[in-house]
Amino acid sequence: MDENNKFDVVGTNIAEKATMIWNVADMLRGPFKPHEYGLVILPMTVVKRFHDCLLPTHKAVLEQYEKVKNFAVIDGFLTKASGYQFYNISKYTFESLLADPENIEANFRDYLNGFSANVQDVLAKFDFDNIIRRMVESNTLYLVIKEFNSQKGYLGPDKISAVDCGYIFEDLVKRFSESFGEEAGAHFTSRDIIYLMTDLLLSDADLSKGGNVTVYDMAMGTSQMLSCMEERIQELNTEIGVTCFGQEFNPSTFAIAKADMMIRGGDPNNMRFGDTLSEDQFSGYQFQYIISNPPFGIDWKREKTAVEAEAKKGELGRFAPGLPKISDGQQLFVLNGLSKLAPNGKMAIIQNGSPLFSGDAGSGPSEIRRYILEKDWLDAIVQLGTGMFMNTGISTYIWICSKDKPVHRAGKVQLIDASHCFEARRKSIGTKRNDITDKCRDLIVKAYGAFENGTIYGEKDGIYCQSKIFDTEEFGYQKIVVEQPQKDENGEIILKKGKPVADVSLRDTENVPLTEDVEEYFKREVLPYAPEAWIDEKKTKKGYEIPMIRYFYEYQAPEPVEEIAVRLHELELDIQSSLDALFGEE
Repeated sequence: MDENNKFDVVGTNIAEKATMIWNVADMLRGPFKPHEYGLVILPMTVVKRFHDCLLPTHKAVLEQYEKVKNFAVIDGFLTKASGYQFYNISKYTFESLLADPENIEANFRDYLNGFSANVQDVLAKFDFDNIIRRMVESNTLYLVIKEFNSQKGYLGPDKISAVDCGYIFEDLVKRFSESFGEEAGAHFTSRDIIYLMTDLLLSDADLSKGGNVTVYDMAMGTSQMLSCMEERIQELNTEIGVTCFGQEFNPSTFAIAKADMMIRGGDPNNMRFGDTLSEDQFSGYQFQYIISNPPFGIDWKREKTAVEAEAKKGELGRFAPGLPKISDGQQLFVLNGLSKLAPNGKMAIIQNGSPLFSGDAGSGPSEIRRYILEKDWLDAIVQLGTGMFMNTGISTYIWICSKDKPVHRAGKVQLIDASHCFEARRKSIGTKRNDITDKCRDLIVKAYGAFENGTIYGEKDGIYCQSKIFDTEEFGYQKIVVEQPQKDENGEIILKKGKPVADVSLRDTENVPLTEDVEEYFKREVLPYAPEAWIDEKKTKKGYEIPMIRYFYEYQAPEPVEEIAVRLHELELDIQSSLDALFGEE
């Protein structure tokens, strides 16, 4: 089965399960507005998943609790008894709750209060207490619990794996986002893109020795990038331990991420809430792998004070190289990731086209590019096709950054044009019309691993990608300011302290590639046309840009005039024929 189709979810069991859960909305109509259905369904799904995971050990946990309830610290005993990083000491189950409909609210609250503190944190992020009150007022609490307790509502791990449960959460968040009028793709990235990112990160990894690796997502959504990364690593070596860390500032998706981590047996304390740019929860941490799809095209006005204070720390902070324009904070996430990347670390991060070229020499965006390139941390950029994401149809790019490039990649950057490497979907999801199938992903990963210049992988008239290799210096330039003298009415050069006075109206700039000598360029490109000109060297600035589209541009000859004329004539005949038929009928 093609992995990118899992979200579709070719596992019909998953799609049916998600649909069944969402159909609980039928009994919410009236008391809850359509855009509020998710406020009930998402937390109830999480609670039911917890419930069904804990059900087999429920009795053992209650027995253990009776033995240790007077101890100062009891969590360790109870998590061991439950088999998870969480537990519930309430006597109730969904079955026994339904046996006493008259007291459903009090008993359900007792059940929820029986959960361990980490689950309480999850429920608090859903604001579930208020939702329960509204269900009680509308007489829907009993009906909702009954529906979730039906056989088709069963979410136990013996029937629904952790990976499949992640797909169900994604599907529900998507439905909720659509009903709420939000962009569904703002909360998660489709699996075809995630698997491409994981495979690019791991394509040259030596994971044969076992041990433990750390993975971080700075904008984790429902944490599925982390779970996919863990899945891929353990496919390569089951003996490797994977410790995941993530941060998210949307309360509902954070709650799902933390719940998912607990169910998968990870440390829920590694899932942290807050705005990554202004409330960094992992200061001082370093990670071997970073995988992320942070928001782009979003301003950072809300975080401005905190970000500027962080930038003033210089090298001790995360944003020393510079700050991007206030209207687009995606480069801040790149800098955040680089600041947390271990000396042997590697990062895959999605961005739009703006970070490639926005900003002139000396500007924040250019200085950030300069910092990354001069540190030799940019390994590769993969351009994806349009229509790949659920919330945007524009071209997007995967940046691969590495702090430990192999020798043959040192001082070089690989650009891969994969804008033709996709297959059309049978059915669109939002603006996502295309998929990176297994075949496409294999071509891209092969191109990345081969590290060859000018090579095409696949069929040029079909699905293919192309690789080009550049020295990092080729992306740089010096912006020089060219001055010409001011002259009086007699055409004489005006001097001040023996030096020509510059005529501001004649001032010009030139971008000289770093691969060229400035003086030679000036003699060749400027002096023949302005023999009295000079360079104001105090104003020279170094800049960097990556004009990826230009590097892969291929000239397409226009259609011959004769062929255009033939098509126009055929069109005229067709129109005339239609008119004749129309008037002939009259």
